[in-house]
Amino acid sequence: MKPITLPLAAMAMASPALAQDSRLDALERQLADQQQRIRQLEALVAQQAALLERFSTAAPVPVPAPAAMPPPQLAATSETPASAPASALRIPGLDVGGDLRIRQEWNYGGARDRSRSVLRARLRASYAINDKLAIGTQIATGDPDDPNSTDVTLGNFLDDFAVSLDQAWVRYADGGFTAVAGKFPQIFQRTDMVWDGDVSPQGLGASYAVDLGGGAKADARALYFVIDEASTARDSDMLGGQVTLAAPLASDLKLGLAGSYYHYRLGSVAGADMGDFRGNLLSGGRYLSDFHLVEALGSLTYAGVSPRWPIAFTADYVRNPGAAVPGDTGFNLELAAGRTAQPGDWRLAYNYSEVEVDSVFAAFSHDNLDLSTNYRLHGLGLGYVPIPNLLLDLAWYHYRPLDARYTTAPLTWLDRVRLNLMVSF
Repeated sequence: MKPITLPLAAMAMASPALAQDSRLDALERQLADQQQRIRQLEALVAQQAALLERFSTAAPVPVPAPAAMPPPQLAATSETPASAPASALRIPGLDVGGDLRIRQEWNYGGARDRSRSVLRARLRASYAINDKLAIGTQIATGDPDDPNSTDVTLGNFLDDFAVSLDQAWVRYADGGFTAVAGKFPQIFQRTDMVWDGDVSPQGLGASYAVDLGGGAKADARALYFVIDEASTARDSDMLGGQVTLAAPLASDLKLGLAGSYYHYRLGSVAGADMGDFRGNLLSGGRYLSDFHLVEALGSLTYAGVSPRWPIAFTADYVRNPGAAVPGDTGFNLELAAGRTAQPGDWRLAYNYSEVEVDSVFAAFSHDNLDLSTNYRLHGLGLGYVPIPNLLLDLAWYHYRPLDARYTTAPLTWLDRVRLNLMVSF
């Protein structure tokens, strides 16, 4: 019995040791699993930190910055709003901004002196779907039937303001080529003499830019503008083109040139009202003249005096070979000094204009005066930026009808003074 008893006793003594080894193996496997999970969690945390850092770099929370005026489109006017800072929304590709302008206006020399308070509010957004495709929209106050003004006169026993969809567009950009469709911001370099700043063309637009080297750039722009669609008569539209050149003549002297042609085909006027006809001559409820506008626009900017006091001279000339009367020519000259880019900046400007009765298409020209064509104008402007994103602007217009043959009003001088307070965001 002893030979059997000894092996059994040895096996009994070995069982606890085997069980302990088994538990140690299990603990080691468990510890290895936990270490693997820890490494996975650390890798995940590092990945998320890198992702958050990339998003933060792509769309940082902006620090409030001074309001900046956009580079003038060869001519800055008192109607040009200060550009808003980058959107504060932390969504890559989304840009949201807008402006609010409150104006007090005084008019003298007419049938009676008059003052009024005016408000304008605009909210815009654009979203970059990818590096080539973007969409955008803008809503604005004002009469939806008035293409060149988004102002609202305060009054009417506290009636609510009309707000409408002012823009909706899609844009494709690839290298120097850009195309846009819908109702979109103006693509042409301009002054208010031909294009009011509130006019948003609708249809198709395209441009192609070329870098000529040495700081010089050129581009070509084209626009098909749908004006009035009709079911029976021929549609009204406009085909326009523009070629521009911007070049430095010296380190502190820059030249800008633009040549444009706008060919209006006004088959239907069913959608027009008196605000659209405005100052042009009419015959039988239609325009007397055709409008085939040829425009030359140029500017010289000198920044050698001081960065805060650039001096700019702008000249804009337009002629309408399609006019049925001799009143086919207009021009605007402006001399300005200063800028409105940072707090403490000032800008002074003087301009002189003579615009004959059918030299421009009045439906889309400026509404700074109650005369859209056939006027002579002296204008003074003073702008000041007291704090970031706030622009104070004072404008004085001294004007009268130009040619007695095309007006029943006396050729007496009128005055309009505007004080604007504009906040951009």
